This record gives sequence, structure tokens and C-alpha cells, in this order.
Amino acid sequence: MNSLTIRLLAVPKAVPLARHAVREHLGDASHDAELCVSELLANVITHLGEGTPVTLRITGTGRAARTRVELTDPDPRVWPVLRQAADTDESGRGLALLDAVALRWGVIRGLGTKTVWCEL
Repeated sequence: MNSLTIRLLAVPKAVPLARHAVREHLGDASHDAELCVSELLANVITHLGEGTPVTLRITGTGRAARTRVELTDPDPRVWPVLRQAADTDESGRGLALLDAVALRWGVIRGLGTKTVWCEL
């Protein structure tokens, strides 16, 4: 199966670069994957801090029945939590967006890491 792996630092300027790489890999079928990558990177920036090293993996292609998006970071203690943002909240909708577009998603704890993944 065709895959894409990118190691990068989670900083705001990395988000459009990662989205572009996903678009190049998946082609026209990249929109939902790009959204998921943006939200996962934003979560790392917000909850672990700018400059956190991460690994992005995309498994499958735009023509595959399913595409898997994974983002691995070095903190197995801080897990994403799906919450209901209030109308007046300025943030907190990222995982709700991911949950809405993904067929399923979850978290895998590794040795000194965690991977947040979703399937599209």
C-alpha cells in the first residue's frame, strides 16, 4: 500500500506545508484528510506546545477504499478528548470536526509516544 511519512515540528507554519504534502499524495480526494491533518497538528500545538516533534503518516491513496491518517507525538500522557464546544467558545471543535468526517478514529499509546489516527 502506498504511504507518505513526514517528520516535522508542530508549528503553525507547518500546517499548510503538511496539507500540501497530503494533497500531493492523495490528489483530488484529499480534502477530508487535509482537514484532519490540520486539526491534529493544531491539537499538538495547543496542548503540547509549538516545536513538538511529530510524525505524520498517510496510508493509502485517494483511490484506496480507505485512507488512514496518523499523527504521532512524544507525550503518551496527554490524550485528545472529544467535547461539546459551546456556541460562544472560540476553540474546541477540532476533534468534533475529525469525528464528523472520519469513519472512525482513536488513540494508540506507544513506548513514550501516542498516535492519534483516523480512517476516511
